[in-house]
Amino acid sequence: MVFRSDMDLALEEARAAAARGEVPVGAVIADASGRVVARAGNRTRELNDPTAHAEMLVIREACALAGRERLTGYTLTVTLEPCAMCAAAIAAARIGRLVYGAADPKSGGVAHGARVFSHPQAHHAPEVIDGVGEEEAAALLREFFGERR
Repeated sequence: MVFRSDMDLALEEARAAAARGEVPVGAVIADASGRVVARAGNRTRELNDPTAHAEMLVIREACALAGRERLTGYTLTVTLEPCAMCAAAIAAARIGRLVYGAADPKSGGVAHGARVFSHPQAHHAPEVIDGVGEEEAAALLREFFGERR
């Protein structure tokens, strides 16, 4: 399944983020042909940038590579349910499909919290597939935060 292989790459990015002391969230974005064009893990601390979430980083890179602000037909795969900021960016970029692993009842913006895509103000709502790689993604987060308590 293509979603699983992309999730494996996103999980690699999440592990690398954790090794840097960042919250272990990783993302990859693939173009309409399924070719991964960008991959990243969180870098908020490293870059001193609260917007440097994995999703934001891959969206920026994919837009730069595509030479446009819209990513119609692209698939974004991320290990954790995107927050409201990232969900708004996904809508603005017109990403065709969002695949995510672990749900985020505290800070999520897709199935929880703001539920960005269900608002009438949302410019675009991607196809959403959740739960891919959920156990691995959730375990990474539990381990990361467990070590800090």
